[in-house]
Amino acid sequence: MLLFLLGVLILHISILILLIVSTATNAWSVDGSKTINLWYSCTTENGMYHCTSASNDDWIQAVQALMILSVLFCFFSLIAFLFQLFKLVKGGRFFFTAIFQILASVFVMCAAIIYTVMGPDKAEIKFGYAYVLAWVAFPLCLISGLIYIVLRKKE
Repeated sequence: MLLFLLGVLILHISILILLIVSTATNAWSVDGSKTINLWYSCTTENGMYHCTSASNDDWIQAVQALMILSVLFCFFSLIAFLFQLFKLVKGGRFFFTAIFQILASVFVMCAAIIYTVMGPDKAEIKFGYAYVLAWVAFPLCLISGLIYIVLRKKE
């Protein structure tokens, strides 16, 4: 049981790292020397790196908010898991942790869908690794939440 709990904890921390990297890095969309993320649009010209703020469109602000919410809910579910691990009675389930983790997965899914639908339309612009990390974090976060629903505390 201890190894299983350690595995769940490592999975949870890995998901949190994926969400933080996906939210913070500058590679949601890539076009040669131009990279676009949730916060900045950067270009490389003559060895110089020049960044401007991302657009103030409503959809990009929604993606920003949803990704921040997913990071916060994943972090709060980690704290709730650690708290419940020591305070939950024998046989109790980790429902509070599961709800927060499933909400985090819904937020990251909504953010990725909005970016997919509203993102750059040009054919030469491709989705970057941060976008892929967001999509990878979604099923992992959902699976983790479902594991927390089934998980019972044992002595």
